[in-house]
Amino acid sequence: MSAIWGKYNQILEAQPLLTKACTSLFGFSVGDVLAQKFINDDDKPYDVMRTIRLGSFGFLIHGTTGHYFYGFLDSKLPGTATKTVASKVLIDQTLWNPIFGCMFFGYLNLCEGKSFTDYTKKLQSDLATAVMGSWAVWVPAHTINFRFVPPAQRLLYINSIQIGYNVFLSFLGNKKVEPKKEE
Repeated sequence: MSAIWGKYNQILEAQPLLTKACTSLFGFSVGDVLAQKFINDDDKPYDVMRTIRLGSFGFLIHGTTGHYFYGFLDSKLPGTATKTVASKVLIDQTLWNPIFGCMFFGYLNLCEGKSFTDYTKKLQSDLATAVMGSWAVWVPAHTINFRFVPPAQRLLYINSIQIGYNVFLSFLGNKKVEPKKEE
């Protein structure tokens, strides 16, 4: 196991962006497979294209933007003091979290060939749920992350937790938007 960890760190040092993109590809793909197999109760067959959409989001968007965002955050707020950690968690959850949600729903919308109107309806329907749902997971997870995890390992740590969280995101991202009822 230590040989695998050593090899991972060697690749991470040589190709940080690609390595983080690949770990995000893995995390989002596994999260979607788990969502489809164990969470969805719609009796639909496994949808490989859905997993490809989620995995490609991890590779193209999550891994790359996470690399730059967390690198920026660490450069502007270095250290692990309690105030620094609290500031990073606050910035992550009040600024990055909604931006991430918009990117997530927008990417899926684009991949599925939906309209901009569909995208805005999805944001109105599910963005608040995604943001508030993430607080239960990511406030404690990022408190640990910013306090104890070395900066180079942050996205790997996030992706390990993200697998479980991606079950929720996959479910939410693929949930049909119900039309608003007229009152």
